[in-house]
This record gives sequence, structure tokens and C-alpha cells, in this order.
Amino acid sequence: MYAILGFVLVLAAVLGGFLLERGNLYVLLQPAELLIVGGGAVGIVLVSNPPRVIRKMAEGMMSIFHPPTLRPDEYLRYLRMLYEVFGLVQRVGASALEAHVEQPEGSEIFSRYPALLSDPETRDFVCDSLRMLVIGATTPRELDHLMDHDIDVQRRGRQEPVVALGAVADALPGLGIVAAVLGVVNTMQAIGAAPEMVGQKVAAALVGTFLGIVLCYGVAGPLASSLGHLAEQHTQFLEVLRTGMVAFARGASPILAVEYARRSIPVEARPSFLELEATIRRDARIPAVPLPQGIHDAAFHDSSGTN
Repeated sequence: MYAILGFVLVLAAVLGGFLLERGNLYVLLQPAELLIVGGGAVGIVLVSNPPRVIRKMAEGMMSIFHPPTLRPDEYLRYLRMLYEVFGLVQRVGASALEAHVEQPEGSEIFSRYPALLSDPETRDFVCDSLRMLVIGATTPRELDHLMDHDIDVQRRGRQEPVVALGAVADALPGLGIVAAVLGVVNTMQAIGAAPEMVGQKVAAALVGTFLGIVLCYGVAGPLASSLGHLAEQHTQFLEVLRTGMVAFARGASPILAVEYARRSIPVEARPSFLELEATIRRDARIPAVPLPQGIHDAAFHDSSGTN
């Protein structure tokens, strides 16, 4: 919402100021200049980036116009999820998580969190880390380093489209100059024509410079900055999950481990402890522990009065 409002304000301020100076908007409609600047920018993207980075750029730019996902209520859901996982381990043992991490879509815990299942990177980050607890192949310190390494890899991956879009923004003023130079060349060929025609060609050449600068500082640059903010927010989110899981692996109780995670949430998005406590009391659902077959049979015979 704010991104759309920002672009509208940029456009309104630039074009509104031009109109106040008694400018003619029709003069700014120069398809040739737009082709040089816009086509050159697209070509730079295709030459300098592999397809996966281009796909990330497109997906990232679309996500800028969506409402923010990491709000306090969303953090509360993930904290509740961690509490349910930790509570199950405390009640039964880490081996009880095996079915949950192997098939999270069918898990009694993870299936209640579709946002997690729809994000493969975060889902694998959580399940693969918990899998280390299931097989007992790592110490809490090693798990901490392992998760930190995973977060760093994801951070670098999310910075790739930011860097690529920033490079395009840096190139746009240069492309505007190229368009202006070509316009001047075209103007020089018509130097003996009527003054009105020469003036039109000079105006068209200057529009190329205008497009390059506006697209750089008013579109591509802000988009790159917004992508960078989204990437940093996701990194902070992974750090929250890491803090909670490592605290539990080190021996903290489920509620204390979740409190560790809550304290690592940025202040502007951090829910209060009372909100966390109320959410856990009201909504947390730790899966029931099935009794072993022998115990189940004995309980059935006792209840039926059979010795």
C-alpha cells in the first residue's frame, strides 16, 4: 500500500511541477527515448543475471505491493508453533518429531500453519534443524552454527536481486545520456531545418535524460531499497526461529525457549509476553501421545472389567 502511494506521489510531484511550469505533457511522450532507456535496462538485466536471479527480481518486486506478513500476530503464530513442537518433545522425546519433520504437510502441528508450508525455504530450515534433534547427531553448539550457516546462505540468496536491481538503477542515468546523445545527433542532422523542428528534436533528446534520471531515483532505486528491507526482515525472522530452537536444545523449558525467541523479535513487531501467554493458553494444541499397544490393551481390559 505504501509502495503504491509512494510511486503515485513521485509521479504526481514530477508531472504536477512540470504542468505548473506550463509544460506540455505531450512533449514527454517520446517512444523512441523510452525504447532506448527501457530496452537498454532490460537488456542489462538479461546479460548480467542468470534466470534464477531474474525470477527472484520479478517475485520480489511483486511482493513489495503486498501487505507486510511479519506482523506481531504472525510472529505469535510461529511462537505458538514452536511451543507446540517443544511441548511434544518434552512430553514424549525428540523421536516423536520424526513423522512431523519427514512429512510436514501431514503433520498434526505444521499442517495448522499454511504460511510455513507455502514457504519452502523456511519450512526446510525448521524441519531440517529439528531433524538434527531427532537423530541426535549434533550438540546445541553445533546446531547453532549449522543454523547460522543456513541463515547466511539464505541472506546471500535474497540479496542477489537487490544487487541486480541496484546495478540497473545505477545504469539508468547512463542510458538516459545515451538517449540524449543520440537525440543530439539526430538534431544536428536537421540543423538547417525550421527552428520549430530543431526545437522538437532537442526536447526529445532531453526527455531521454529525464527518463533515465526519474526511472533511476524514482523507480528502480526505491524498488531495490524495498527489496533489501524485505530480505532483512526475513533474515530477522529466521534468527527468531533459530534463537528459540537453540535455546530449547540447550535445555530451556518450552515456555522459556519461546520467550528467548520472543525477545529476539524486533521491537516494532514484538508481541508482549501477556499476548504470547494468552495465545498459548487459548490456541496451543500439543498432539496427543498414543499409548503403546500393550498398555492400550491393558487399559481396555481394565475398563471392561476383564481380568
